[in-house]
Amino acid sequence: MPIAQHQDTAERLLRDAGLLPVITVDSVDQARRIAAALLEGGLRTLELTLRTPCALDALAALKRELPDVVVGAGTVLAPAQIRQSIDAGADFLVTPGTPPALADALAQAPIPVVPGGATPAEFIGLMARGFRVCKLFPASAVGGLAMLKGLAGPLPDLRLCPTGGITEATAAEYLAQPNVVCIGGSWMLPKAWLEAGDWARVSASAAQAAAIVRGARGG
Repeated sequence: MPIAQHQDTAERLLRDAGLLPVITVDSVDQARRIAAALLEGGLRTLELTLRTPCALDALAALKRELPDVVVGAGTVLAPAQIRQSIDAGADFLVTPGTPPALADALAQAPIPVVPGGATPAEFIGLMARGFRVCKLFPASAVGGLAMLKGLAGPLPDLRLCPTGGITEATAAEYLAQPNVVCIGGSWMLPKAWLEAGDWARVSASAAQAAAIVRGARGG
């Protein structure tokens, strides 16, 4: 499938989600519980980062056991992780940044990709390879709303999922930007709640986040 079709799928997937919870897990069981709590709250699409040794096993378990959950493999840093993530069942791939060699490999991936960037030069390079749906990371650190507004003029076809530093209080304003298809965040997953196993609070926060997305989009 040509990259243009994969990018159409990536845009549809992110737009349907509205919010992409970014999760890092310490065990497969924790991944199950987090995903189930998010799903209960109305968030069915998530980014599971490849930052821990159990991440690929957790991704595979989620795809086997929770078919209603759409799982992206995040923090993809090297070409080898592309195949590992696909073999584990990833629905899409996400990177925090995308150097040229990784971008070239991702352009050949057989599933949707949301490559990350932080500067106009990075996004221009990604667009030259056929990417038009990208992740702005770390969003708040590189200018946040001002950066999004600044990119909209020279890169009108670029669609973004800003991630990094977005909170419940700022989510709606990010979602209101015309070039934003989705936002990433983890405010509904504070470490204290996860350590305490307080899944009810995670679900309640996820439900509030889902309501923010609906409100921002007039749904």
